[in-house]
Amino acid sequence: MQKLWVGTRKGLFVVQGGAGRWRLGEPHFAGDPVTQILLDPREGACYAALRLGHFGAKLQKSWDEGASWQEIAAPAFPPKPTQGPWKDDATPWSVDLIWSLESGSAASSPSASTLWAGCLPAGLFSSNDGGVSWQLAESLWDRPERKEWQGGGYDHAGIHSILIDPRDASHLTVGISCGGVWQSRDAGQSWVNTSAGLKADYMPPERHDDPNVQDPHRLDQCLGAPDVLWLQHHCGLYRSSDGGLHWEALAAPAPSGFGFCVAAHPSDPLRAWVVPAHSDARRIPVDGRMVVNQSLDGGATFVSHTTGLPQQDAYHLVYRHALAVSADGQTLAMGSTTGGLWLSEDGGQAWLCVSNDLPPIAVLRLA
Repeated sequence: MQKLWVGTRKGLFVVQGGAGRWRLGEPHFAGDPVTQILLDPREGACYAALRLGHFGAKLQKSWDEGASWQEIAAPAFPPKPTQGPWKDDATPWSVDLIWSLESGSAASSPSASTLWAGCLPAGLFSSNDGGVSWQLAESLWDRPERKEWQGGGYDHAGIHSILIDPRDASHLTVGISCGGVWQSRDAGQSWVNTSAGLKADYMPPERHDDPNVQDPHRLDQCLGAPDVLWLQHHCGLYRSSDGGLHWEALAAPAPSGFGFCVAAHPSDPLRAWVVPAHSDARRIPVDGRMVVNQSLDGGATFVSHTTGLPQQDAYHLVYRHALAVSADGQTLAMGSTTGGLWLSEDGGQAWLCVSNDLPPIAVLRLA
């Protein structure tokens, strides 16, 4: 039996099943927005990030697959400086939401036990004690380039993607909207912008290639071939075969190259899935037909899959973390901002609707 964790605007749901039969359970944190989930196989723990408005961003942890939860420390910025280069910083020094949560897996690396959290605004935090305490990566937060970062849909820039190299957990790649792609090879002590090849068509022509204004919507990595990365950008799809140092633009697949999510196959570097929307101005499916596009050849071509998906009057949008793939690449889950939840057990070719009535879905994790 497989288990799918579904983070929504009004709680955390768990779906269990397989072989075409899936059952939706009662919600945890009913009524509370869940912005991120982490299933950490190293200690068997589950983490849920909540966005509680006036009460701030919170973290909950479970050691028993959600049977019980305990609130733990959440990432928090230090006090804003009253002097020096950041005293007039327009970005608030308070965590609005926890947008990404990841854990290392490379046993040979001293960083393998580290948890990482990417936030809005764009602070990157680490924890070496299972979330008991968190430390801000000042090396990234204090970069002078941050003064030019912009909000991509939010008022301020945020970190939505954290990739941890399975060969070396001290090698990090993060996606910042809008601040480009940044990498560290020393567990966050130093950083370099690796956005070469990305183009920001929403900027004046002289800044199209500026690495510091790029808007990566989502990054994903082929764990079996970690030098292959996929990127859904605000202005189209990209792929890298050199660990994200350089990006190659892919031809826009039909019906659109715009979208928010991309999912890499865990072991096949040539295979990935995306869910297109009409455009930035019209964030709905083209012609009201919901489509999942799949590439089997490294992005040279894409095939559209529609079986089991609504093909008229569909107004679904799939956000960055709402397309998930199982470890064997066979089971996919997809959730929308209008509460639709679908599962595929044949690699994304055919889909089964689990629910049309969930709250807006922010994040999915397949156990």
